Amino acid sequence: MNCVELKNKRAGTKARARGSIKAEPEDFVVEEISGSGVVLEAGKRYGDESAKGIDANFSEEGKFAVFVMQKRNWNTMQALREIARACNRGTKAIGFAGTKDRIALTTQLCSVFGAEPAAISGLHIKDISINGAWKSASGIKLGDLLGNRFTISVRGIENYESIGEINDELGGKFPNYYGPQRFGTRSNNVEIGLHILNEDFKSAAMEYLTGTSGEIEKEGIEARTRLSKEWDFSDALDYFPRRMKYERLMLSKLARSHDDYAGALRSLPRQMLLMFVHAVESYIFNKALEERVNAGLIEAQAGERVCGTNAYGFPDLQRTYSLGSIGSGHVNGSKRGDSVFPLGNVIGYDTKKEELSEFEKMLLEEMGITPESFNTRKLPGVASKGTLRPLFAPYIGFGSKEESGSALLRFSLPSGSYATVLLNEFVELRA
Repeated sequence: MNCVELKNKRAGTKARARGSIKAEPEDFVVEEISGSGVVLEAGKRYGDESAKGIDANFSEEGKFAVFVMQKRNWNTMQALREIARACNRGTKAIGFAGTKDRIALTTQLCSVFGAEPAAISGLHIKDISINGAWKSASGIKLGDLLGNRFTISVRGIENYESIGEINDELGGKFPNYYGPQRFGTRSNNVEIGLHILNEDFKSAAMEYLTGTSGEIEKEGIEARTRLSKEWDFSDALDYFPRRMKYERLMLSKLARSHDDYAGALRSLPRQMLLMFVHAVESYIFNKALEERVNAGLIEAQAGERVCGTNAYGFPDLQRTYSLGSIGSGHVNGSKRGDSVFPLGNVIGYDTKKEELSEFEKMLLEEMGITPESFNTRKLPGVASKGTLRPLFAPYIGFGSKEESGSALLRFSLPSGSYATVLLNEFVELRA
C-alpha cells in the first residue's frame, strides 16, 4: 500500500507545465498567515506596534516570549529546540502554530514560556533569524494560524502557458488531498498504522524495524534486511546505525523483553505513533476524495455537510451545516450564493457509521477496521476521534510570471492544505 507518491486524480484536465523545485531553500518561501490575518513577511521586522496587530494577547507583563522565526534548512521542532536550549528552557516550554518545511525559507509565529524577548532577539544561530519578539499573556498553540502564503520558483519550466489555462479551469479551488509528507519517507506509515489499529503490535513493530521501501542509505537497508532474517534484537543493537535512534530504542526494549512488541512501540514518541494512525485516516480521506473527483462531483451537493468561509476567504469549520436544496435561501444562517465547501470525513472513533459513504464503508471493510478501531485501548495515547475536512480548498491571490527560464508562483492556502498538492495541478515535477 504505497501512499507516498502523489498519484491522486487531478481536478484539471489540461496538460501541465514541467519543471523542478527546491534546488535552493529560497525556491520555496512559506510565510505564515497569523490568526489575525497578518502575513508574516520574510525579511520584515516586527516591533511592538506591529505585534499588537498580530498577537491579541500582547502584554508587557506576560510570561511568554512570542516571536517571529525565519529559518532555512531547519525543520520547525529542531529550530525551536535549539532556541529553547539557548534560553535554558526545555522543549515543553515551546509553542508554535504549525510545522514548516525544512528545505524552504519560512516564517512563523512561535513562543517560549519564561524566556525574555531580548534574549531571543539576540540569538545568533546559523540560518535562523528572529524578526521580532515581544511579551504575551499566552503562548502560541497548534492551529493558531489561518494559513500560509507560498512563493515557489519552478526551475527549467516548460509549457509555462498552461499554468494560466489550468488556473482558469480550476476556478480558485482544488482537491484538498493530504500531501505525501503525511505518509512518511519509507512509504509504510499506513501499513504500520493498520497493524496498530488491528492490535497486531508484532507486525507493526517489525514493519517499522525491517521495512526497506523508501530507505535510501545502504547501511540502513542492510541492517533492516539482516534483522528480518535473524530476528536477534540484541545482535541488531551492534549493527543498526547510531543515527537510527528510534529503531534502537525499540531494539533495546525487545532485547530485554523479546515478546513485548506493544512495549517496544510505546518506546517511540507519542506523536510518532499518532502519525501512523493519522496516515490511515489520511489514506481513507484521499481515496474517498479521489472517488469523488472521478465522478466529477466538485460542487457541494444538497444534503451534504458543508462549511462557510471566514473573513480571509478560507473554510471556517466553526460554521458547518447541512446544505439545503437549490433555491432554499437561508440555511442555518447561510445565504444562497455564499461560498461553501463540502466536508469529508477524517474517520476516527467519534465518526458515526450513518455518516459514512458507501465507498468509505467499503474501504474500511477492505482494511479490516471500523471507526471504533481508532480507539485502541491496548496502546494508550494514540486514539483518534476523527474530524471533518474540506474536500476542496481555495487558493487565494494566485499569480505567476516567467523569468530566466523559471516560473514564479504565488498563492495563499488555508492551514492544513498542501502546496505540493496544488502545485501538482499546475506542474509535473521532475525528479
